[in-house]
Amino acid sequence: MSPQPHAAPPVPQTPPRDLRGRPLRDLRLSLIEACNFRCPYCMPADRIAEDHGLDASARLSFDEIETLVRGFVRLGVSKLRLTGGEPLLRKRLPELVARLAAIPGLDDLALTTNGALLAPQAQALRAAGLGRLTVSLDALEPELFRALSGGRGRLQDVLAGIAAAQAAGFAPLKLNCVVQRGVNDGQVLPLVAFARAHGHVVRFIEYMDVGTCNGWERARVVPSAELRDRIHARWPLRPLDPHYRGEVAARYACVDGGGEIGFVSSVSAPFCGDCHRARVSADGKLYTCLFAGSGSDLRPALRQGEAALVQRVAALWRGREDRYSEIRNQASTPRQHVEMYLVGG
Repeated sequence: MSPQPHAAPPVPQTPPRDLRGRPLRDLRLSLIEACNFRCPYCMPADRIAEDHGLDASARLSFDEIETLVRGFVRLGVSKLRLTGGEPLLRKRLPELVARLAAIPGLDDLALTTNGALLAPQAQALRAAGLGRLTVSLDALEPELFRALSGGRGRLQDVLAGIAAAQAAGFAPLKLNCVVQRGVNDGQVLPLVAFARAHGHVVRFIEYMDVGTCNGWERARVVPSAELRDRIHARWPLRPLDPHYRGEVAARYACVDGGGEIGFVSSVSAPFCGDCHRARVSADGKLYTCLFAGSGSDLRPALRQGEAALVQRVAALWRGREDRYSEIRNQASTPRQHVEMYLVGG
């Protein structure tokens, strides 16, 4: 007689909180570690080999992804963002989106993309149930855009993707720009003008020391307060209340009614105290911080089923105490960080 499998442990009755009292509310799930761009602040071509990617069999399957998301929802997650790498490289993506959109309790399903492959997929993603789209857009000057994509991207493809997404019903879109002093800080006002003209929300993100290969220097960080003042001088702004506690972007509205602008200030104004976000890589590792040095493999628990996965994640979350952005300046020696392209930023 073959041995009976061990029964899965019971699911926690109350959502877990970490060592600093922070709940688990938001999951960023990487679908693929590969990307068609080589942005220097994320995946520089001279540091990341062309064949760096996982074998497809090493990535979580759609069944595993659905089980994983259902487990996270049981732990309190209501917001899911699909990331990469470039998530639009994942085959049969609308099929996966439809499966995830049907999960009870998942109130917000979003995706972040560089936009280059978006135009032919936007309508299918909307029909499948994707709720929101964020497009990374670091410049509106074609040659600068191409340089910032590592020579791989064409601005016209991304603009076509944005237009197709808007036509498919994704409105407003969020446009994310990572600002670097002396690189693309001259694109800030043009990006605001573009967003205002097309009804999009633009968010400016401080250049962060994510990963180990982007050559981060504090001198290239443009503090959000400086950008806000620069924009305010052209289009007066007024602050908006956050949608929820722990929202990463400080939101402002143009006083003339011409749109919304957000600022993500991880370097100059850390928000670790309210961070309720977890990240899972394409191969099933849980990272409890964007600046974590290592992850915890969830695949053994996934093989045992949803209840075992819930128990494993709950235990890991209860042991979490990350607050790297708050203690960045206290580090006496550089520390290893997971690469941004593995966990979606």
